Amino acid sequence: MIGEGREIPKEIEVAIGEGRKILYEHEAKSLIARYGIPVTKIALVKSPEEAAQKAKEIGFPVVLKIVSPDVVHKSDVGGVIVNLRSEEEVKRAYDKIIENVRSHKPNAKIEGVLVQEFAPSGVEVIIGLIRDPQFGPTVMFGLGGVFVEIFRDVSFRVAPLSDLDAEEMIKEIKSYKILAGYRGSPPVDIDSLKDALIKVGQIGLDVEEISEMDLNPVIAYPEGIKVVDARIILG
Repeated sequence: MIGEGREIPKEIEVAIGEGRKILYEHEAKSLIARYGIPVTKIALVKSPEEAAQKAKEIGFPVVLKIVSPDVVHKSDVGGVIVNLRSEEEVKRAYDKIIENVRSHKPNAKIEGVLVQEFAPSGVEVIIGLIRDPQFGPTVMFGLGGVFVEIFRDVSFRVAPLSDLDAEEMIKEIKSYKILAGYRGSPPVDIDSLKDALIKVGQIGLDVEEISEMDLNPVIAYPEGIKVVDARIILG
């Protein structure tokens, strides 16, 4: 496990070496996946043909996303295209994303495009980490997607988290009924959410370079969870 002897994760070493404060999405997912947190299948590609090949390997439908240190909000510049169902659609989408980004930000440095599996719908939650100056790594949980901004319905615990801490965090939010099953919808996998909360706290303890982490959305299903988007900011 990372942290023994303070080994710095390779993704963070690369970002620091390039003078970046934000990990690319595929780097963030690579880091959290090593802790056993489930993430979407993902691949960085640099041509339409490579995108089509990787999409075929991952399995349709897929999502394409721009990778650029100069593009923070990908959707605002047309840098995300979803629900692509064939190799030809993927090739066209690759070219369209590059064209969109070039038209909005002509001087943007483009590292490539991410091909990502399209996660089925479920209940969207957010799992976050902040490094509090007084308490240290602090884990956040709440409903994800747009809900976190609208309702501010979140709970916090200081790492390390016990199983009981994680369970209390989940049950504390006002929206817990949605997770527990509401009007005929099945309950989500609470154990998988607890496991992810505990592991995010451990990452915060192990990797001192991380100042913030946002896993949003995390899709919670009746069985399992999947991190769809991940952002890690370095201190």
